[in-house]
Amino acid sequence: MSIPPPAFSDVAKASNDLINRDFYHTAAANLEVKSKAPNGVNFNVKGKSSHEGSTAGSIEGKYVNAPSGLTVTQAWTTTNVLNTKLELDNQIAKGMKAEVAADFVPSSKDIGAKLNLSFKQPNFHARAFFDLMKGPTANIDAVLGREGFLVGAEAGYDVQKAAITRYAAAVGYTVPQYSAAITASNNLSVFSAAYYHKVNSEVEAGAKATWDSKGSNNVGLEVAGKWRLDPTSFAKAKVNDRGVASLAYNVLLRSGVTVGAGISLDTQKLNESAHKVGTHFEFNG
Repeated sequence: MSIPPPAFSDVAKASNDLINRDFYHTAAANLEVKSKAPNGVNFNVKGKSSHEGSTAGSIEGKYVNAPSGLTVTQAWTTTNVLNTKLELDNQIAKGMKAEVAADFVPSSKDIGAKLNLSFKQPNFHARAFFDLMKGPTANIDAVLGREGFLVGAEAGYDVQKAAITRYAAAVGYTVPQYSAAITASNNLSVFSAAYYHKVNSEVEAGAKATWDSKGSNNVGLEVAGKWRLDPTSFAKAKVNDRGVASLAYNVLLRSGVTVGAGISLDTQKLNESAHKVGTHFEFNG
């Protein structure tokens, strides 16, 4: 039986994850603690310290009622924002998921509300995001897939202005061993081509090229690789056209404890303070 294609934002997911995820230099320190209470409520506490010295964090609780398809998530951030999300999966129609998300800022009494819908069927995946308090606005995307080939489009619409605010398109091809995608975003003005290859069970490689037709004539390029060193650890490396090289290492110290470290080096400015170092700690209870 055919499986649904990825969402529009995930057409180039394999290469984007390889290039962007698990590089820990982007923050000075990251901490994530996950646990599950006896009543089935999942808790997730996150904290991040930036290189500029600021800190941010959140505490989140999630309850999943599998028989009814209902998921309730409540979060509180260090910026004093309360986020609540209700999800209903496969209840309105088979393959449809509905989300209602609200945020509240007690200090200013500001309220936000969003409605998100997704619908997945064999060879088809569509999503709609509605911001009910701003505009209101709607962002809709859809992807068609068949035998590994993907084609998708995205559009944004402002109801109050009765105008299309953004649009994008993408084509791709994906199989378990490799994938390729071409996307045109920012109203078809920014073009990117991405490639991912799972060389074997231990090695992955990928690259991404980006060109802004409204900017300079230069093409941005990123190349990345991942090496599974053993069953509990891996290393990653990437370099871009500006000469910035990044390295990362991740290891499972013991069950439930993961540590990561990363460094970014500007090879064009080795004598300057343009380099970054970061760490990541994750605990699962």
